[in-house]
Amino acid sequence: MKQKVHIINDRLPRSRFFIQNLFYLLKQFVTTNTLISIAEMALETPEWLNLGFVNKALQQSENDSSIQVSSIFSESATTKGDNYVSDVIRITVEFSRDQGDHRITEKKSIIAKVSPTDGGSRQKLVEDVGYFNFEISMMSNTLNKMNELLGPKHRVSGKSLYIHKGNPTVLVMEDLTPLGFHKADRSSSLDLAHCTLALQGLARFHAATVALCEKEPKQKEMYTKGVFHEEHPLEMKSYFITGTKALANECANWSGFKKYAEKIAKFSDRIYEIGIDASKFSEDDFNVITHGDFSVNNMLFKYDNDGKPIEHICIDFQLCSYTSPAIDLLYFFNTSAPDVIESKQNILLNEYLETLSATMNQLGCKTRPPTMEELKAVLKRRASYGMITSFTVLPLLRLRMTESKDLDEILNTGAYNNSNLKSEFFKTLMMKQIPVYDEWGLLDL
Repeated sequence: MKQKVHIINDRLPRSRFFIQNLFYLLKQFVTTNTLISIAEMALETPEWLNLGFVNKALQQSENDSSIQVSSIFSESATTKGDNYVSDVIRITVEFSRDQGDHRITEKKSIIAKVSPTDGGSRQKLVEDVGYFNFEISMMSNTLNKMNELLGPKHRVSGKSLYIHKGNPTVLVMEDLTPLGFHKADRSSSLDLAHCTLALQGLARFHAATVALCEKEPKQKEMYTKGVFHEEHPLEMKSYFITGTKALANECANWSGFKKYAEKIAKFSDRIYEIGIDASKFSEDDFNVITHGDFSVNNMLFKYDNDGKPIEHICIDFQLCSYTSPAIDLLYFFNTSAPDVIESKQNILLNEYLETLSATMNQLGCKTRPPTMEELKAVLKRRASYGMITSFTVLPLLRLRMTESKDLDEILNTGAYNNSNLKSEFFKTLMMKQIPVYDEWGLLDL
């Protein structure tokens, strides 16, 4: 997708609201011809994205055949590094519909997630893993049922509006931005307020999956892969192997860390198999449908007038799998709050467990939630999953926007090139964490 105009994406809530509102007001005062002109400037529109496509999507999602779309304006909805396995387009639609004996005009913003069709490495990986199939299943089936259980006050995702299975595959969903939801800054750790909301949201997500799976056991069989799976293609494995080797090479230069570097280098070729073992389903565990990619990059927050986060919602459901909730917790802690959990982990685990237990009780679940002792035990038992995440995903997530890479760049480089391995933040964190991993026996795997 080729952008012709770059629109500033300010992460601060107040500034962001100002920019978006200003942009919205400007669009209100232009003619239809000017609107089309602006759309052509903002985005080189794909051939399939036309009035007919959007008209069909809206008619189906609104169950209203009287809808007639008059104009569309499209722009990229993400920045580089925000979404790796699809192109995400924001479409502003002007349309009319029947209301009684007259027609009314409305405006609406929707999001289209588009499967890659460029024939590159990214397209092959997305098709081989089945990312789009999993997300379509979650958005059109599982999440709808979860949201019905939880009610509108605590919904865990946006709504799916329309699915086009073709070339490309397109998933159309509601745009949560007009409702006040925005991404937090992925280049720094979330603070305690953000983390608390995120873990409360995750607990409700997990509780709803328990309730749903009790009613529909087949839901468990729909999500079996996640990030680590023996059927995933070589490209998926290679990323984790090269990333771990790059870390070993880097920490060999840190004072007193040569022995750790040697241990990490020794098991780097087996890192993906270690990840499979750490994340696999066990009947002896308390299990849920996990989000699978629960990080700051895949969640939105709503803020009050003082910039305080007050609501949380999840996005991107390509890597869901039925397994221990420890997978989501370890992934979140090690990608989005690594320097917060050092002093606040017990507080956050309490928030998660209290919300999980209360929601399961509210939903009438027969399954017993874990105790704190059981939760901590499974986190320790699967700790290598958190270690792998901190070694390979955290550096990628923390890349500055100007250095972010798309998936084709990551897959085609042939070598792991990430400046964050040399950052003071990452070095300081790893110099604390790696000796702990060694003490736990994780470096001797």
